[in-house]
Amino acid sequence: MKYFEVKFTLTPCSQVAQDLLSALAGEAGFETFEETETGLTGYVQQSLFVEAALEEMLACFPLEDTQIRYDVHEAEDRDWNEQWEQQGFEPIEVKGKTKDGRGKTLIIHDGRHLPSAPSDILIEIDAHLAFGTGTHETTQMICSILLDTDLEGMRVLDCGCGTGILGICALKLGAASCTAYDIDEWSIDNTRHNAVINHVDQQLTPLHGDASVLNGFTAEFDVIMANINRNILLQDMERFASVMAPQATLVLSGFYKSDGSLLVKKAHSLGLTLKQSKMNGEWNCLMFNKQ
Repeated sequence: MKYFEVKFTLTPCSQVAQDLLSALAGEAGFETFEETETGLTGYVQQSLFVEAALEEMLACFPLEDTQIRYDVHEAEDRDWNEQWEQQGFEPIEVKGKTKDGRGKTLIIHDGRHLPSAPSDILIEIDAHLAFGTGTHETTQMICSILLDTDLEGMRVLDCGCGTGILGICALKLGAASCTAYDIDEWSIDNTRHNAVINHVDQQLTPLHGDASVLNGFTAEFDVIMANINRNILLQDMERFASVMAPQATLVLSGFYKSDGSLLVKKAHSLGLTLKQSKMNGEWNCLMFNKQ
């Protein structure tokens, strides 16, 4: 699979600008990013790269005082999996509560960095060029909501699954099954791999594609999770609502708090009721219920 390497230079370069650029560039087909001192380096499959879409996104960049330049090069042909496996990440702790108010702890780690503290739930994630190690605020917020939710016997859908971390978390918390999909075939392979090492592969079904893979599904999911950018969520929310069982829960993240009102309005138009809103830095996470 051939990739372009796109080097973005941001002036001025700030964490907010880097986060916003990485969130929006997904609409132009980008799959992953590396932060640099002056901006970001993004990677996109050559067959999916549409420069006109990138130009349109940059022209509408919401931070008006930020100047963005970019250079496109063919990415070096290298072993991506080996590179990402060698980087790894430090264990991440996420806290929640049981129905009776007792504390509950989830620790997410990779195979190179084992946790030193005890936890109620352990998830091991090997990130093979897929989003979702647990380091991002949006992932942590959804995991926190899952910790606070009674998932025993639930049927779960993980939209844009990346590494599969959210579906794996739900299964380890008692969910009966998880269907997970992603547009990136490497993410699907990574989800399958992580399900195996977490011993939940028999309960997890990975599908390659966008939300159209839900065609043919009925209102059968009790919990749906989607950690994707704002525009994709707005585009796909009607489809999510169509496969939600009565009393089902929809958890959304991947967008800034300034975008939350747009998603709430869209959800209300689909008959969904806002039950919770969480914030972590500039990021927002929303939970809705279907009546």
